[in-house]
Parts: sequence; C-alpha cells; structure tokens
Amino acid sequence: MEVNPPKQEHLLALKVMRLTKPTLFTNIPVTCEEKDLPGDLFNQLMRDDPSTVNGAEILMLGEMLTLPQNFGNIFLGETFSSYISVHNDSNQVVKDILVKADLQTSSQRLNLSASNSAVAELKPDCCIDDVIHHEVKEIGTHILVCAVSYTTQGGEKMYFRKFFKFQVLKPLDVKTKFYNAESDLSSVTDEVFLEAQIQNITTSPMFMEKVSLEPSIMYNVAELNSVNQAGECVTTFGSRAYLQPMDTRQYLYCLKPKKEFAEKAGIIKGVTVIGKLDIVWKTNLGERGRLQTSQLQRMAPGYGDVRLSLEAIPDTVNLEEPFHITCKITNCSSERTMDLVLEMCNTNSIHWCGISGRQLGKLHPSSSLCLALTLLSSVQGLQSVSGLRLTDTFLKRTYEYDDIAQVCVVSSAIKVES
Repeated sequence: MEVNPPKQEHLLALKVMRLTKPTLFTNIPVTCEEKDLPGDLFNQLMRDDPSTVNGAEILMLGEMLTLPQNFGNIFLGETFSSYISVHNDSNQVVKDILVKADLQTSSQRLNLSASNSAVAELKPDCCIDDVIHHEVKEIGTHILVCAVSYTTQGGEKMYFRKFFKFQVLKPLDVKTKFYNAESDLSSVTDEVFLEAQIQNITTSPMFMEKVSLEPSIMYNVAELNSVNQAGECVTTFGSRAYLQPMDTRQYLYCLKPKKEFAEKAGIIKGVTVIGKLDIVWKTNLGERGRLQTSQLQRMAPGYGDVRLSLEAIPDTVNLEEPFHITCKITNCSSERTMDLVLEMCNTNSIHWCGISGRQLGKLHPSSSLCLALTLLSSVQGLQSVSGLRLTDTFLKRTYEYDDIAQVCVVSSAIKVES
C-alpha cells in the first residue's frame, strides 16, 4: 500500500493587515425620564462613562477612537495601504528570504514590493516587515498576492503564497452638461459653459477639498462657484464644504478660447475636447482621495458658412439719437472664398443709418472683417436689433440675422450713464 509523505510545515508565517485610520467610538445611549423607576440612574452612568462626550452623553458618537474591526470599504481614487509581516516561528535560522507583493486587477498586475532583493537570513522569533501603498485607479475586484520564498538550514528551497481579495467601489457619480453660449438663434459665441453634477454615493460624509477644471490647450477657464461679498471671495456652497451621503452638488465653469485661437473660427468650430475635472476629497479622519475624469467632450456648435458676432454695443441708448455697434463677420469655410453684400432692413422700432446693399468685398476662408454700423430707435423700451442680411454673390445665397442683440431705449431727458 502506497503511503503519501506528510505535508511539511512551513517555518515562516505570513500576516497581512490593511492599514486604515481609526474611527470614533459609537455608544448606544440608554436613558429614561426622571419619573420612571430608574430615575436618574441611567443618565448618571452615561455621565460617568469615559467614552461619552462631556455634556452630550446622549449622542451616539463618543470621543474615543477604536481600531478597525473589519477590512472596510476601498473607493476608487483612495490609497490602499497594507502591512505585511513574515515571522520565523521555528527554532532554526532561515536564509535567502524573498517577500513579494503583487496586486492583480482586471487589466494588469502591479508589483508593490518596496524591495525585490532577498534578506540574507532570519533568526528565530524575528520578522521582516513591509508597508505597501497603492493609489487605486480601477473599479472592481482586486487580489493582493503575497509570495514568500526561503531556504532552510538543510538547503531545501521552500515557497508559499496567499491571496487576499477585495472590491474597489465607486465613490462619486459625476455627470456633465455642456452649454454653447448663444445670444440668439443666429449668433453663437465661442464661450462654453460646463455644469458638473457631483454626487456622493458612499455611506459617509465627504469634505470636498478641490473641484477644478483643467482646460484643453485652446481654452482658458473661469470658475463660477463663488461670489464677491464686501471685497471677499465667498463660495456659493456656504462655509461648510461637506457633501453628505447621496447629496449632489453642482459646479459651473466658463471656458473661453485663447486669443490666438479665437481669431481662427474654423479651428474653434471643430474643437470637441474641453478638458478634464480634478476632484480631491477627504473622509472620516482625513483619508484623502482623488479622481480625475477622462477628457470631457462636447458637441461642436454649428456656425454655418458665415458667422456674425457683436464686438461692441451699448447697453442703453437715447430715443431717436444715433448709436453705434461693431459687428464681426467671419468666413467659417475652410476652402471657399466669399464675395459678400450687406443689406440693412428697418424694423418698426430700429432704423439703420447708412447705405444698404454695399459691397464688402472678398472674404477669404477662416478670415474676418469688422464693420462699424449706426442705428437709431424710434420706440422706448427694450428693443431687439434685427434686419441684417449678408448675400454671397458667388453662390447667390443670403444669410439672415435677426435678434442679434437687445438695447434699452430711454427718453433723451434721462441721462444715459456711460
């Protein structure tokens, strides 16, 4: 009868522990009214309990710290830390000890060991300690693989490994919306507004340390999440920057093309990559997490072949007194030269001053020209500037521009502030 040899016990023991911050001790208060049988007994016991907060004994949250009792949750963007210890449980010296820690994800295998060199020897009751850190960048199942190899006094090479599986969860739900700034249906500006909705989908409050937008190379960004009060910049979210579980906060940003790109309408027209969000938060006792979104993309606005934009226009004008505006006309085509004719059509309230039907000349692809125009209004109130027509004589195509802008028309007896 064949007998299997007994399995040899390893001389070394491996222990792996996750390193996390402690938590505040929670106490379940037991109290009653004074007219009940125990009287003030329960309240007095809580006041004498060293784990309760002095003066707020009935609160569940105490002032003592407790060590973690379980593995806990790990969220995307946080740093996973673990303590690895190899102890010599035998009574003999072990040589050439090599401890290796790898993290296996769904897409890659990462080496987290601080050193890949072997320890020459390990005496009885001695240990080798190592602390590993890794910023978690993937959602899903992660497996920490710890492998130990060594040589016994008899020259036998030994090897064993252990697996520790854990899940990485999503901490935030980020939704974005893009708005291409428009003054009306016929005029589209180059400004882009980004609304970012950030929701805390964990079970604990978050301190939002930073939420910023890193724009692409063609844009400058302005944050619209603060207001100026008495010369001081104050956040619109109030003095408390905490985001409670399942709460959502909206951030707003305005992107404007840089000067060197703003003059090239054909380039800006096709830009879809705007930038990426950088989010930094802290939880519990200061554990820091960081997420950076992928490049955010928007639908490019349609300018058509010819784009008309306003460079200058007064806010308030006098009744029946001429005022001036400056228009910018851009050929958005990248191949075709245009020969443009400008026509000006009066409306019931707005009247154009000047010659209608004049030739503007040839406008080459992706180039612009500025026009200074004069108008007057015969009606008071908020009036819309309309009635511009551009005709391309090459294609016999006419482009109509109405509701370009609005001006406030007041009586000439009222002084218009500059």
